[in-house]
Amino acid sequence: MKAVTWQGKRDVRVEDVPDPTIQEPTDAIIRVTSSGLCGSDLHLYEVLTPFMTPGDILGHEPMGIVEEVGPEVPNLKPGDRVVVPFQIACGHCYMCGTGLPTQCETTQVTGEGMGAPLFGYTRLYGAVPGGQAEYLRVPQAHYGPIKVPEGPPDDRYVYLSDVLPTAWQAVAYADVPQGGTVAVLGLGPIGDMACRVAQVKGAGRVFGVDLVPERLRRARERGVETYDLRSFDSEKELVQAIRDETDGRGPDAVIDAVGTEAHGSAVAKLVQQGAAVLPRKIGGPMAERFSVDRLAALYTAIDLVRRGGTISLSGVYGGMADPMPMLTLFDKQIQMRMGQANVRRWSDDILPYLTDEDPLGVHDFATHRVPLAEAPHAYEMFQKKQDGAVKVLMKP
Repeated sequence: MKAVTWQGKRDVRVEDVPDPTIQEPTDAIIRVTSSGLCGSDLHLYEVLTPFMTPGDILGHEPMGIVEEVGPEVPNLKPGDRVVVPFQIACGHCYMCGTGLPTQCETTQVTGEGMGAPLFGYTRLYGAVPGGQAEYLRVPQAHYGPIKVPEGPPDDRYVYLSDVLPTAWQAVAYADVPQGGTVAVLGLGPIGDMACRVAQVKGAGRVFGVDLVPERLRRARERGVETYDLRSFDSEKELVQAIRDETDGRGPDAVIDAVGTEAHGSAVAKLVQQGAAVLPRKIGGPMAERFSVDRLAALYTAIDLVRRGGTISLSGVYGGMADPMPMLTLFDKQIQMRMGQANVRRWSDDILPYLTDEDPLGVHDFATHRVPLAEAPHAYEMFQKKQDGAVKVLMKP
């Protein structure tokens, strides 16, 4: 089959690889019909190279048609249309039972000290072959895949794999009061969708911050009050501008949808780039022990949120030596919640919004749809924010 493989920093290729097969009785094989390109895929493209191996198959936002199931997958049959969550969990352990399948005790990557495995996302998360491919082996298929109806286009449902539950959890964790205020830092796919979720869940005002004109325009067209980073000489000016709209306090909540590759963190960027080009045996241990994130967005969130407010982190962070302003966090009595989205925890809540009325705007959410063969160009375009790229779907 054809699959998108990682070969090095900024080097992804479409190659012929062996077709997946049933390996465990709880496996299923799906024929992929759509697969998203996620902002966190760009971390593999640019930053997390010490944890990658040439030939790793990328992608964690797939949906498709079931081709084959193992003997312990009674809920699926060939021909079913399914969306595959980006994490792999059992559904019956203590952690899954508490709504935290990302911490599944059956599948945890204990050798790396990490939670549940993720499709196509480094050896830290199990080095599981990903879904930017023609076919995908799905472990724990008795629990993970979400069955969806025939008929509507893939665009209605494919975002259940990651974008929708990640944005939904970001808003849930932000704990925005009804009629309250929330600022979203970063208007890429997750930040854009988080704005939409906050609106349908009852936020009174949503502020969106970015520096890419197309992203600002998209958010503004849906009623978000947007702020262009390029219009401010400093972070303090941006913070004050939003405070002026919230009685001088700052918003009730801030969602950081940027993560480790934030603009405005030059020293941390140099450290990340240095680890990325070192030999794997050196760069990997260095990144695990001494890595730092670019924290400009998080520092802005801490400064911006009102006293007693909440910061929700949906942007991916991976640093082990990040300096944090603990005095400010303590003095402002800020609540902070974070983590990978627990897809099956939220999927039943989200499905009623995926209707013909399309309140979340999923039908035209993708800006680009490309054949799998064009994946290398899609990665470069998305990484460089070219051609108005906000969300890319690949079609095998």
